[in-house]
Amino acid sequence: MRETKGRKGKGVTLITGIPLDQGELKKLSKTLKQKCASGGSLKDGVIEIQGDHRNLLEKELGRLGYKVKRAGG
Repeated sequence: MRETKGRKGKGVTLITGIPLDQGELKKLSKTLKQKCASGGSLKDGVIEIQGDHRNLLEKELGRLGYKVKRAGG
């Protein structure tokens, strides 16, 4: 999902619903940020990556074996 609310118009890509513990989510987050060549963070089980990288992340998560569903248009 892409979101701009509360970020002064800057877009971020949000990834939710991944059934991993905090340590594994942190590793996945780092890997995805490197693939996008972008910054980001992990907050309350939600991976936030700066910028609109939905297409790239969809392909990468699919390659890692996750079922991907877009949200929010």
